[in-house]
Amino acid sequence: MDNLKLFTSSELNTILKTRPNETKLGEHIMLLPNSASIYDQLLKLDVTHVIFGIKEDIGVFANYGNTGTSSAWNAVIKTLLNIQSNAHTNASKLLVLGHLEFPKYEEKIKDLDQNNKKDIQKARKKVSKIDDDVTYLVSQIISAGKIPIIIGGGHNNAYGNIKGTALALKKPINAINFDAHHDFRAEEGRHSGNGFSYAFAEGFLKKYFVFGLHENYTSDTIFKTIKKIKHFKFCTFESMMVRRESSFDLEMDKAIEHVSSRPFGLEVDCDAIQNVPSSAMTPSGFSVNKARAFIHYFGKHENTRYLHICEAAPTPETETQIGKLISYLITDFIRAHDGV
Repeated sequence: MDNLKLFTSSELNTILKTRPNETKLGEHIMLLPNSASIYDQLLKLDVTHVIFGIKEDIGVFANYGNTGTSSAWNAVIKTLLNIQSNAHTNASKLLVLGHLEFPKYEEKIKDLDQNNKKDIQKARKKVSKIDDDVTYLVSQIISAGKIPIIIGGGHNNAYGNIKGTALALKKPINAINFDAHHDFRAEEGRHSGNGFSYAFAEGFLKKYFVFGLHENYTSDTIFKTIKKIKHFKFCTFESMMVRRESSFDLEMDKAIEHVSSRPFGLEVDCDAIQNVPSSAMTPSGFSVNKARAFIHYFGKHENTRYLHICEAAPTPETETQIGKLISYLITDFIRAHDGV
């Protein structure tokens, strides 16, 4: 794969910050020696989770959003590899694969204007090409019996995650999305706002649950549309956290009942977490601890097939905090899924 850059031991040595009498996660992770036949290599390794990044914000641009999501992977990997390795982190079961990057596409995007419809269509065509790489990589990891953890990029990559998983399993999958937005916009060309609608229309997504939908940012048309789709369920942020008509725990129970009858993907959009720098940062959202509890709850289910954390857009000033946040979410998922 031309756009896959493997994480190397030399990069690891550059990032690692060792200390006497301590062992860091990065000292025990697995790496691949080359990118030839990823499936065959993974099949032989005794690892449970494979983490990779997606360094792109083209899908966000194509949805008229604020770019910056391409920088999330670098922020995360520097922090993740320097957390403590202990009985709670299970480092030996984690393989860091590397990241997908699209420098030629990113360079062309710099010359495009979001106010120009033709430029938006050009960006959306590039997103379709990114879809192909994400789909292929996820399918290889799933086919080898491992759990992918996908970090960074826009929520457009949910499409490739779902399609890749469905192709590997040879059947449609379900999805739960921790998000302020539905990402079920019209099939108008691929972007970060319609990954789930495309996956649903093409038969890769069976049942879908949006957890924490924001009422102020969901059109009346969408509310009417999704209420008619029996496979589409949702709960709103306001119903749980403002009006207290329901509860966080009760809605998690409803969501797991909806999606867990078959393999499902776990999607987490950082736009849903309060004050996290992202493509659509919100002053009103779930706390970090709620996000961690959510990932633990769904991550421990046997039918969870992947975790995708997206839309974070760290600045130089917030890079460390974003790295720490997402590292917590990653390790919460691994602990839950491995029963550590």
